[in-house]
Amino acid sequence: MNKQIRILGISGSLRRESYNTAALRAAMELAPEGAVIETFDLGGIPLFNQDEETNPPAKVVELKRRVREADAILFVTPEYNYSVPGVLKNAIDWASRPYGDSAWDGKPAAIMGASIGNIGTARAQYHLRQMFVFLNVFTVNQPEVMISNAAQRFDADGKLTHEKTKEYIQQLLRSLVELTQRMRPDR
Repeated sequence: MNKQIRILGISGSLRRESYNTAALRAAMELAPEGAVIETFDLGGIPLFNQDEETNPPAKVVELKRRVREADAILFVTPEYNYSVPGVLKNAIDWASRPYGDSAWDGKPAAIMGASIGNIGTARAQYHLRQMFVFLNVFTVNQPEVMISNAAQRFDADGKLTHEKTKEYIQQLLRSLVELTQRMRPDR
């Protein structure tokens, strides 16, 4: 029996007018039939402290619970200094600890990101893929959704207006649903 696929969307940006959070909102609207995207806000997660990993803060407990309950994960990341923003890396670290209790283990995932620059988060996305090898996260390989020149692709209200980008996001989400169904046939 096919059940609705629950995708947890995580924006790696805390900025109020973030293009990445706007891209996540667009993805929520573009989700294929049979899938729903819920979100988790990374705001308020403290810096990872290994001394506290066996008794994590409530926000971390909630993150791990939400990741485990989701059928798949959609990461939407900006790129800071050629890599993943600290807030996203921090959340990934918290949800992977303590060793042997990773909420990410075996999850299907997709990655996309938006940037005002020309290469649209390519390096951050590749760094995420490197992390996912260790975390045993299975990512959609194609299409790669790297939203470049984001200021021209979103309107003043943060609504995605670029049709080709919408098409890429739709294909990415369809690929994520297909991967999830292959990995979890009960879905």
